Amino acid sequence: MDVKCFDKGIFDSNCYVVWEGGEGIVIDAGVPYEPIIKFINENNISIKYIILTHGHFDHVYYASKLKEETGAKILIHKDDNEMLPKPEWNGTEFFGDPVSFELADETVEDKDTITVGNFKFEVIHTPGHTMGSICLKIENKLFSGDTLFRLSCGRTDLLGGNQEDLDNSFREKVLKLDDNTLVYPGHGDSTTIGFERFSNPYVKYLLKK
Repeated sequence: MDVKCFDKGIFDSNCYVVWEGGEGIVIDAGVPYEPIIKFINENNISIKYIILTHGHFDHVYYASKLKEETGAKILIHKDDNEMLPKPEWNGTEFFGDPVSFELADETVEDKDTITVGNFKFEVIHTPGHTMGSICLKIENKLFSGDTLFRLSCGRTDLLGGNQEDLDNSFREKVLKLDDNTLVYPGHGDSTTIGFERFSNPYVKYLLKK
């Protein structure tokens, strides 16, 4: 399985193309779509799904264009789907350019399995940053969206955010993963669960509570 990160999206968001053989997915869609489409075409990758880790515009902005170019289905957790068409929820209203995005083609829930080619992604519902935030796990890789960053975590002061939910998501799900789990976050550099367990100020504080 191969992973290609496209960075420097809206608010420096990341977008990932994950594929094996000729089939793959796109995770998040806040990066201009043209380089992504170019890469997909050059590598003859058929994109089955565009999976959104949550409903904020810096992760969904180009989803419709990617869908138009690839024919892929857009997926999001059921609790964030209603964020997409509502500018006051998806965040665009706060920046003076309200945008209504189309609803996802399908919604997912905790512990759902998404099959692409010969590999399977596990959906891990991690509310806190938003009500429907998810991480996607495959083998020893975790695509964490805005739940976990290198040396940080997702903010909870936006609509749908909840600090207690985020704390519980870390205690009950994120920190139960193996230390050698590679983490590909929605912003910034990759990391590991082990590094965050011992170096992330938020995680260290949480473990002492």
